[in-house]
Amino acid sequence: MVATAGKVSAKRRTAPKEKRRTQLIKATIRSIAKRGLPGTTMATVTNEAKLSLGIVNLHFQSKERLLVETLRYVTDETRTAWAKALDKDGLSSAEKLRAILDVEFTPPVCEPNKLAVCFAFWSESKSHPAYRKICAELDKQNDDMLIDYCTRIIAEGPYPGLDPKVIATGLSAMSWGLWLDMLVSPDIISADQAHGVCLAYLASVFPQH
Repeated sequence: MVATAGKVSAKRRTAPKEKRRTQLIKATIRSIAKRGLPGTTMATVTNEAKLSLGIVNLHFQSKERLLVETLRYVTDETRTAWAKALDKDGLSSAEKLRAILDVEFTPPVCEPNKLAVCFAFWSESKSHPAYRKICAELDKQNDDMLIDYCTRIIAEGPYPGLDPKVIATGLSAMSWGLWLDMLVSPDIISADQAHGVCLAYLASVFPQH
């Protein structure tokens, strides 16, 4: 009982800290979406979060650390959404491939602020190794999943002569292009329409599925 009480007490002490960090990260996402990375400062984040500058410094110490943790938060959110979508019994390879697309074109992954954040970090990744590493790790995980499921579908088809890596690369490039269109011209293309474009591409490549 004493040990259990200690664990509960520790959880109560850490919960406010975790909640505050998440609050600041979400404020950073809003700031980046409005001002970009260069225009986001500790002051703009505190203004978005309606907290003091001291609170931000307490939890993150510097703007760079705050930005890195924000990028990690966004990429981890995507991984969690993938895992949840794929953690269902009896899904076929084609259904798993569609599940990945469902995640990538619905909230919380596909939201205007999140898209702005993704492109903001990617645009700076060449000169920021930490950003590049985090983004590259997520991209590799996505590419590996797409190639794996495309490989399985080709074997099931069968679809002789198709290269799973080429198909996966095309799908990934299409998704990035559609996300950019949604970010720049949200009145022209919606998430549902973009999702439909990707599904149409897969249907043309894998007509038997």
